[in-house]
Amino acid sequence: MAIGLYMDPVFLTIGTGDFLNSFFSTIFIKLENSEWGKKYPITMNNLYMGEVKLDKIPEAIIEIDLLKKQLQTFPPSEVVWDFENLSSNPPWGNNISESIKNLADYFVTSNGENLVDLIKEAYHVALEIDEPVIVKSI
Repeated sequence: MAIGLYMDPVFLTIGTGDFLNSFFSTIFIKLENSEWGKKYPITMNNLYMGEVKLDKIPEAIIEIDLLKKQLQTFPPSEVVWDFENLSSNPPWGNNISESIKNLADYFVTSNGENLVDLIKEAYHVALEIDEPVIVKSI
């Protein structure tokens, strides 16, 4: 089952639920110092819960840009696979592409796109077509 971002009728594929959870887990542990939603409230409270409403999207775009800059300051080895089980590791372990230099580059969707950039793209699409961004399984 694939997870993606849905703005009726557009669907942008992310990948597995575990992969998306790793993105949120990394933000929670590495960028928010284990204080859920303190620094990135739209990403961690709205997107994580499954929907970013239209009125939040302009602020969400600013937030995702800041988030990307912060992720760039961490090496890929700092990825958090699951905030509820900090000893868990990605199924591929440390076997990642040499092109991944930091955590902003680490999260690559099943279609080969940078996840942070995909989220930002979804926000722009949502504004264009006047639809919220919904996290959806297909």
